[in-house]
Amino acid sequence: MATSNGAGLKEKVALITGATSGIGRACAIDLGKEGCFVALTGRNVAALEEVAKLCLQAGAPEDKVLQIEADLSKDEDCERVVSSAVSHFGRLDILVNSAVFLLMKLALPHILQTKGNIVNISSVTGLRAFPGVIAYNMSKAAVDQLTRSVALEVASRGVRVNAVNPGVIVSEVHKRAGLSDEAYAKFLEHGKTTHAMGRFGEVEEVSRAVVFLASDNATFITGATLPIDGGRSIMCPR
Repeated sequence: MATSNGAGLKEKVALITGATSGIGRACAIDLGKEGCFVALTGRNVAALEEVAKLCLQAGAPEDKVLQIEADLSKDEDCERVVSSAVSHFGRLDILVNSAVFLLMKLALPHILQTKGNIVNISSVTGLRAFPGVIAYNMSKAAVDQLTRSVALEVASRGVRVNAVNPGVIVSEVHKRAGLSDEAYAKFLEHGKTTHAMGRFGEVEEVSRAVVFLASDNATFITGATLPIDGGRSIMCPR
């Protein structure tokens, strides 16, 4: 069994969206390592089963891993995900959220009851503009402002809302967007010059930050948008 960081997360109920791959998958495993009860949601049943096994191997309690097949582009599935998690575990403490507005709206009443917290998955594009991805830039900037705005609304009631803003992270998301293996390799090579640290990131480097923000180690942090980008957001190419 993996070792916990002792971050006050044991037996907290965490709902992780996008749990079947990439950053969401790593977050699910790391929260399981901390002893969280985890509700995992995604569209791929086989991938859900795989990540559930990995959460158990990491240390999540045997009967405290819930799999919820859902398509979060559908309002009714968002409602079912939150209601299923709360029905199964009796409460909700943490939302790791890559689906954003509707999930926040549905989960927040439950998180207010437990004085829990939300960690949104944003992007470096929320902090800096990049050409060729206008809609994506706008959507992530909106996530960041939503994070800050909701954080102000609920801070007096003991709830924290933060976001992480990853740079280029090695995952399958770019290939699923249509990049060939060759094009993806070139993209990653180019990433060495666009990140100050000279490399791209790994999903675990994001998930560890998510766990920190969700934990008792971050009890005085809210409304933060945390770059996890190897310095990309502070670069000004000349």
